[in-house]
Amino acid sequence: MVDVFIGADNTITSLGFSTAGLVEQIKANQIGISIYPGGNLYPTPVPLSLVDNRQLQDLFRQYLGETQPGLQPGSFTHLEMLHILSISDVLKSSGVNIKDPRTLIILSTTKGNIDLLEKDSYPVIEPDRIYLWKLAEFLQHFFGNPNKPLVVSNACISGVLAILIGSRLIKAGMYDHIIATGGDIVSEFVVSGFQSFQSLSPAPCKPFDAARDGLSLGEGCGTMVLSRDHSLCAIPEKIIVAGGSCSNDAHHISGPSRTGEGLYLAICRALKEAALDPPDIDYISAHGTATDYNDEMEAKALSRAALEPVPVNSFKGYFGHTLGAAGIIESALAIESMRNNELFRSAGFENPGTSKNINVLTDHIAKEVNHCLKTASGFGGCNAAIVFKKI
Repeated sequence: MVDVFIGADNTITSLGFSTAGLVEQIKANQIGISIYPGGNLYPTPVPLSLVDNRQLQDLFRQYLGETQPGLQPGSFTHLEMLHILSISDVLKSSGVNIKDPRTLIILSTTKGNIDLLEKDSYPVIEPDRIYLWKLAEFLQHFFGNPNKPLVVSNACISGVLAILIGSRLIKAGMYDHIIATGGDIVSEFVVSGFQSFQSLSPAPCKPFDAARDGLSLGEGCGTMVLSRDHSLCAIPEKIIVAGGSCSNDAHHISGPSRTGEGLYLAICRALKEAALDPPDIDYISAHGTATDYNDEMEAKALSRAALEPVPVNSFKGYFGHTLGAAGIIESALAIESMRNNELFRSAGFENPGTSKNINVLTDHIAKEVNHCLKTASGFGGCNAAIVFKKI
């Protein structure tokens, strides 16, 4: 069986423009969620985690000046700039050639260039770039990749699913390298949609906590390189995608199964593919949205899978729920935990708030991490689980 290695990664969030920078902010217990006073995104104050747009513009202008001086930032959407900077960062560190016919781009997003719906938001940009396939094609052409890109848009499991699909394509011999890039922005459409479900907290979110009262939205982008050739990887440790699975519990159009059945099945199948038993898992990077039903369902699924003792955290208390980027950003952070044998506290958690007693981290701790489980769940009852392993 072909091993699929984690080759490089990048994250862009409200806490910075690199994975290393994000880790430093997390270690310093910095929270990137703040109260947006109201305006074009929502008429009343709401907690949001937004990328520093001025810094984004400056970095992108610098990038174009170094690589394509004939282009101007006004020719790109906010999300396109995030993806291009994120992808270019992993290409700098990895030896993978994005122009190689054996390299594929996978785009993970839920809403894409949704801000193109806003009239006159980008007067010089073609309106059809609002389509997800067109955004993926735009990135393909920008970087000169010869293959038609793959779009994964399956609610909030999209990022984890992109990594899992990329791994399977490499194992099937269809490609040697995958550039999995996930991104979403915070827009009026997105904020209004979540408010219509009454699922947004009035304060920074508190995953798994007894006082949790909703999620916090964040925008961001994450990119991960997968490769069958470890010599091209920027990450010196040999960390592979050992197994994964996805499921749908078919419970409700938006709410998860109350029993955690779908996520439980995905976890069990991921462990089976990785040839691991529950005691082998050293750490769980949970979905942990801080909504009542998601956290309760996830705790039940972990308990049913005999994973209650395993240290678990959610990163959404630091930079919010980044939707199509979440699975890739949070997987990149999990990889950092494996590399450095260091686990991070679950921001916002103080008192247990689920019926099952899962082991939520309240402090940063040192711990050897050889096997990590990453979980995700989303609207429509979709679930995904993926196992990363040191070899």
